[in-house]
Amino acid sequence: MAVLFASPLWCIAIVVKLISAALPGRRPDWAVDLLRWSAGMAVAAAVGCYLLGAGAVALSVHESQSGADSSPAPDCRGQDVPRDTVLRLVTHRASYFPPGFDCVLDDGTAYESSGAYDTTNTLVLVFAGAAGALAVSARFAAARRARDEAAAGQDDGRDDRRDDAADSSRNGERVSGAPGA
Repeated sequence: MAVLFASPLWCIAIVVKLISAALPGRRPDWAVDLLRWSAGMAVAAAVGCYLLGAGAVALSVHESQSGADSSPAPDCRGQDVPRDTVLRLVTHRASYFPPGFDCVLDDGTAYESSGAYDTTNTLVLVFAGAAGALAVSARFAAARRARDEAAAGQDDGRDDRRDDAADSSRNGERVSGAPGA
């Protein structure tokens, strides 16, 4: 239930972050931070979708175990299920990993209930894959930035030493650094 209430706030946070990334005046390392933040948000979306699917399974299990009209499970008696199939229903199987609620017939075959578990499970996989890709991208971007900064620092240091040596030789000073040389 908390996921349903947190979802609008999560969407607002994403929009605010994207707007702040588009506005001028951001730090030089904003791209790495944005990739890391996006990876975290994708993880949050994957967890949220999983929790919604698991909550739907728990609700289906609860509905199938309580009340006068609970057997066969209400999710197994959807409007699109033929009457002869409903008459052959024996039990149901609930799965929390991945979320799913299957209806079992008297011959042992099963069909998926009327829930939208395939969509939820697909969204979990897509968000988890996106989180992984964003995390790897952030790691590569951070490594590239560190390499670029190190290369820029080495180049600047070399140029300064060359300039110092050139200035010393122009002034008639010796550069060797050995005493008396």
